Amino acid sequence: MSLVDVIVPVYKPDDKLDRLIGKLLAQTVRPDNIYLMVTLSGDESADDELIERLIKLDSVTVTTLPKRVFDHGATRNKGASLSGAEYIVFMTQDAVPEDDDLIRNLLSAFDDESIASAYARQLADEKTDPVESVTRHINYPEQSYVKSKEDLQTLGIKTYLCSNVCAMYKKNIFDRLGGFVRHTIFNEDSIYAASVIENGYGIAYVADAKVVHSHRYTNMQYLRRNFDLAVSHRKFEKVFGKVRSESEGVRLVKKSAADLVRDGRWYLLPELLIKSGFKYVGYFLGKRYKCLPGPLVINLSMNKAYWEKGNKNGND
Repeated sequence: MSLVDVIVPVYKPDDKLDRLIGKLLAQTVRPDNIYLMVTLSGDESADDELIERLIKLDSVTVTTLPKRVFDHGATRNKGASLSGAEYIVFMTQDAVPEDDDLIRNLLSAFDDESIASAYARQLADEKTDPVESVTRHINYPEQSYVKSKEDLQTLGIKTYLCSNVCAMYKKNIFDRLGGFVRHTIFNEDSIYAASVIENGYGIAYVADAKVVHSHRYTNMQYLRRNFDLAVSHRKFEKVFGKVRSESEGVRLVKKSAADLVRDGRWYLLPELLIKSGFKYVGYFLGKRYKCLPGPLVINLSMNKAYWEKGNKNGND
């Protein structure tokens, strides 16, 4: 049996994918297999060139799928089904290990037998705006910790944070719990994390396991991302309805504002408030998506293909 395999969904990648694979192959605990789940773009020549390049890489297995069948949960489950490893790591194509000990540090969390999942710290890159850097540091601090069912009252929805940007899973538990939910707009990692917590397992945040990953979203992109987040929370209300969500967002804004003032960057407070306002509007509308006209829902969503491909789960 392999020890660790890595699974990465891929779609129109940039040079970060090459850096990611290079860093994975240089790890002190090197993955036995890297499974790339490549969603075809429809540009046949570009797709052929990409696949030809990727299949030549050491330890890489490429699986292709048409864009119409991509699903955040099902595509990752397909990658997991290819693996016979004891541990599987899901990463996104734009997350680059910060050093060569990423996998070793994630593995260390499983010395505690109660741990079912462990996720890495996300570091902002040099292109990230300063407000996003502050909020990312709050969500991914320098101290490691373990979350369990006992933390639901204090952490609320953050108990279910286990980002598939870079997260390791104990494969036998992953299979026993049924893997990721299918037909979700996104947020498959948090839905699975809720199952982990409800079944009495722990989730480890490993601050020493670091990846460089961040986005420079526009205000409308923040709105659309939070719209999709709220759609997920509404559709899986049995999971998320039991924990605080909106109040955690308010806490994050307050903590971000306090950190900006403490660091002497009070002049960024208007930007923080504007971004937070767009996020809130997106979340507010997403929780009420069933009341909105279909074309408006598609316009407000970041994941338009979820609605446009006739996914009945998007309109129930």
